Amino acid sequence: MKKTALLNSALSETIARLGHNDFLVIGDAGLPIPTGPQRIDLALTRGVPTFIETLQAVLTEMQVERYIVAAEMEKASPHILKAVQEQLPELPFEKVPHERFKELCAMAKAVVRTGEFTPYANILLVAGVVF
Repeated sequence: MKKTALLNSALSETIARLGHNDFLVIGDAGLPIPTGPQRIDLALTRGVPTFIETLQAVLTEMQVERYIVAAEMEKASPHILKAVQEQLPELPFEKVPHERFKELCAMAKAVVRTGEFTPYANILLVAGVVF
């Protein structure tokens, strides 16, 4: 059995396959998932798992270089933006219009769907390197 926090095999395997600058998206229950990326659906019920719980688990295995969020998050869900910044305090990030965020999702290796019901609780993580 694995010793790290992340137990979902599909998600763990996807992270292991990421290369430098690859995208992994963690999204709320309503984020439209394009046809191209792998879909990893963790949503069980409303709020389970939460966006932040999922982000925390992913960060136990993924080296992140920077991240992108929708600009609308700042007004619609400032508590989510604050929680993201607390999880990734030193990393540069970019805010883009939600429509652009959805376009970027199409370039992701995978999109992880959570049970989060908070508007704009979505993040695009850019893979870094550990050396």
